[in-house]
Amino acid sequence: MSYRISLARTVAFAMAYLVSAWAGRLTVADGTNLSMVWPAAGVAVIWFCAQRRSPRFWVDGAVLITTSYFVNALTGATHATSLASAAANFAQAMVFVVLLRRWRPSLWGAGGDEPIGSPRDLWVLLAASCASTACGAFVGPTIRWLLGEGYPWVAAVVWLARNTAATLIVGMAGLCIGQAVSTYRARNGSPAGWAQQWIATLRVTPRWRIAEYAGLAICTTSLYVVGFRYADRLPLSFAVLGLTVWVATRLATPFVVAHSLLVATIAALFTLNGQGPFAVVGDLALRTIILQGFAAMVAVVGLALALGRDERERLMAELAAQREQASRHATLMTAIVDSMADGLAVIDSTGGVVLRNPASVRLLGDRIGAGESDPAAYGFFRADGSRYLDEEAYLKALADEEVRDAEILVRNPGVPEGRFVRVTATALPNPDGTRSAVVLYHDVTAERRHRDELTNFAGVVAHDLLNPVASVDGWTDAALEALATVPAHPGVDQARGDLARLARASERMRSLIEDLLAYTTARNAAAAPAHVDLTAVVADIASARTDAAVAAGRPEPRFTVGAFPPVYADPVLVRQLLDNLIGNAIKYTAPGVTPALTVTAAREGDMVRVCVADNGIGIPEGQHDAIFANFHRAHSDSGYLGTGLGLAICQRIVERHGGTIAASDNPGGGSRFVFTLPAAGPMPAKPRAGSGAVVAL
Repeated sequence: MSYRISLARTVAFAMAYLVSAWAGRLTVADGTNLSMVWPAAGVAVIWFCAQRRSPRFWVDGAVLITTSYFVNALTGATHATSLASAAANFAQAMVFVVLLRRWRPSLWGAGGDEPIGSPRDLWVLLAASCASTACGAFVGPTIRWLLGEGYPWVAAVVWLARNTAATLIVGMAGLCIGQAVSTYRARNGSPAGWAQQWIATLRVTPRWRIAEYAGLAICTTSLYVVGFRYADRLPLSFAVLGLTVWVATRLATPFVVAHSLLVATIAALFTLNGQGPFAVVGDLALRTIILQGFAAMVAVVGLALALGRDERERLMAELAAQREQASRHATLMTAIVDSMADGLAVIDSTGGVVLRNPASVRLLGDRIGAGESDPAAYGFFRADGSRYLDEEAYLKALADEEVRDAEILVRNPGVPEGRFVRVTATALPNPDGTRSAVVLYHDVTAERRHRDELTNFAGVVAHDLLNPVASVDGWTDAALEALATVPAHPGVDQARGDLARLARASERMRSLIEDLLAYTTARNAAAAPAHVDLTAVVADIASARTDAAVAAGRPEPRFTVGAFPPVYADPVLVRQLLDNLIGNAIKYTAPGVTPALTVTAAREGDMVRVCVADNGIGIPEGQHDAIFANFHRAHSDSGYLGTGLGLAICQRIVERHGGTIAASDNPGGGSRFVFTLPAAGPMPAKPRAGSGAVVAL
């Protein structure tokens, strides 16, 4: 806000405050110097709320104090009264602004831009009005007492009632107008088109609605005029609150505020002229207190009803929007679930189907929820063709455990040809404390058929290839034995060298075929998890590798082995995993260096973390992940023989058990491989693929 705009607004508010204060001083009667109304209290509140961001806020405070002092002094108030009134008005406005900013900072005038929209806002404004006027009622009489005029108890009570009503009614009107103007300027940039907007709004408003507004305005004015003008002959005061209820429940909140202002003005004018139900009270202070109490009650009742209605309508609109959004989401989710190629079903604790998609019906042959009492109607078989027992067929993932990638064979009248389905089940807690299961089905028939064909093909090929390799080895050995008795000759020496190279090539071929068979086994063979003592497995492998090194005349490897927690895994695959890693660590050692291996393990939650570290030649930079790919050789040009399948086999074994494997550099030189396997013992592993668990459907 620029200085020029701030100064212009200060002048405008000062003029408004001057007029309202002068009008309030005109209501002083009977020489008591007590004003019956004081609209300047509400104007001061709006003034300070609107100017809260002014770069010269102290100017507004100084102008308010000066204006208040001179208005009181020029209308007959003593110096002490004028000074006390000025200080009290300033303190009252400041306290109101501070409290409003603390209690409702989101409202316009308190730092935000929201309108008054709920009964809570009304109670905050009422509390701030009461607290601020109580502060003013304390400051004013206290200053007069300090200046020697005695403590005016009656004036303090009248001040409290009069200024509370004015701050609430006029302040509420000012906050509504200020927020509306601020919102319009934010949307349109200038208030120049305000009249055009009102005209456009009136054009789209139904005529019956305009007639209702006009009728209520006429009825309000007429009833209050008649009720106060002829109160002695026509006691109609009881009807005015009914009219307020009508206005509050039918008109917009800004019109309810205008209605409260109109009622307060009519009541004050008639009371000042000695007419109406309050004019019969002889004591001026008591008459003023009753008048202000009536005005405040009309405003509070009307605004409480109107704001409660607005809040209810807003909540109903939000609820309707949320219902519409929820309906759209439900429609979208239904479309997504129904369009899934995989089957999905939600099964409750009793085995009933809560939800299923068309894919689940197709995959399971419409056996879900078909109503059969015979468990055999479902047709669940193990991968080897044996039928599940009744208790296994109805096993559900309703506890803390889950079923992951369990394969079952479905064969029933709906699927006479049979279908392999991979089942994944996840527990779903219900609000009532029970549990359901979300079950996913994936058709793996084609995948399994292809895998079986590939396995059979690999086995046949490997078997057929091993026969000629064995023949090559046999004839090579026979040729070498025959040449052993032949006298030395350059041709004989050449033949021996060629046969040696042939033997090495045959050995590489045999190694490749055996690795292919091992890889196929690690990838496709059925796993049989059991309790595995890693300590015994590592010790046995270390002993075998040591014996092999001694027999071959190579340096005997040194092993540092700790105690190992037991694991729950396939014993054959675990041994193959450790043997590959330990064998690689020994093989990839620099010439003349004695292999040194450190094998350690520790339990981490429901997994066991195993680390195999060596002092070998290490892993080339950037190949720590690539070494697990099929046929990848990190040291293909370094004279180390291998097929590039060993670490791929290790990765597949670990992944089949739900673990991970990674390679890194050993800080002391060499490489380090870390992998995880399911732990056994006090914390049993959850059911995993190939465990034979199945979810009841």
